[in-house]
Amino acid sequence: MRQLLNTLYILSEDSYLTLDGETVVINRAQAELARIPLHTLEGIVCFSYAGASPALMGKCARLGVDLSFFSPRGQFLARTVGEERGNVLLRQTQYRIADSEYASCQYARCFILGKVYNARWVLERATRDHPQRVPVEQLKRASAQLAAALPLIEQCETPDQLLGLEGEAAQRYFDCFDSLILQQHEAFRFHGRSRRPPLDNANALLSFAYTLLARDCAAALQSVGLDPYVGFLHRPRPGRQSLALDLMEELRAVYADRFVLSCINQKILSPKHMQTQENGAVLLTDDGRKAFLSAWQNKKKEQITHPFLKEKLPWGLVPYVQALLLARTLRGDLEIYPPFFWK
Repeated sequence: MRQLLNTLYILSEDSYLTLDGETVVINRAQAELARIPLHTLEGIVCFSYAGASPALMGKCARLGVDLSFFSPRGQFLARTVGEERGNVLLRQTQYRIADSEYASCQYARCFILGKVYNARWVLERATRDHPQRVPVEQLKRASAQLAAALPLIEQCETPDQLLGLEGEAAQRYFDCFDSLILQQHEAFRFHGRSRRPPLDNANALLSFAYTLLARDCAAALQSVGLDPYVGFLHRPRPGRQSLALDLMEELRAVYADRFVLSCINQKILSPKHMQTQENGAVLLTDDGRKAFLSAWQNKKKEQITHPFLKEKLPWGLVPYVQALLLARTLRGDLEIYPPFFWK
């Protein structure tokens, strides 16, 4: 099994990354701040406008270290990509399936099955762990509705029908999300999902978590030889990592949403870590991003038992394992793609 290595996060807007032998060097204001051996890293996430040297970008591409660039406010900009990994026949199979509405739907419904199953389990877990603090009847009712949607999703054969079922399930889940915020409720009250831009504190945390999860999924797909830009549920669109968005669907509730809830309920993040812009967008402060990313790294190290492989592994390897299972399904080694069903 692949080992989980560290991810280096660069938060200073004026930091510039260079290469010295096998080491990444962090420079700021013409002064060297730190040196990190590349062999200890699986990824570098840079929130700096200054960027990185071409030599470092090329080295990361050759070593398989995912190097991603974001704006200081968390907007994805680009990833460095070297030579394609994996068998070209695998990608040809991926493209053929993406071109077929029927074949795409067979994979897309697996992603949505995982998403709805896991969203239901998040609600059930809340009723079990905090029966005195959550509206149990409301959560049980929503859970039953999500359970009823699962066989319909499993039998779905058209993308439009599948998207309709997914939209209804997501609405029922997010209608209950505010009830899962048990601490700092006034500051992080959730009125519904708002995206570009996020308009409240809870949505700002969700959007940032989804951005990081999408990056991890894209890197995982790339590492097993798949094209993260050609999806089955999310149709191809210039600049959009559609297959990465597909893969993260089943992980949203159990990976990103539960992480955000933990940050709020355990007071890892507080209102002082949030700031509102003139246009109403809510973003994390510099200290807020540091606290968020530190907790995110700790989350990735937590051990779980994978429901399909029955092996223990850290959370951070789940996107890689699911990408590997997807590649095996496309190659014909597995009859059907096994979604990540959290238990």
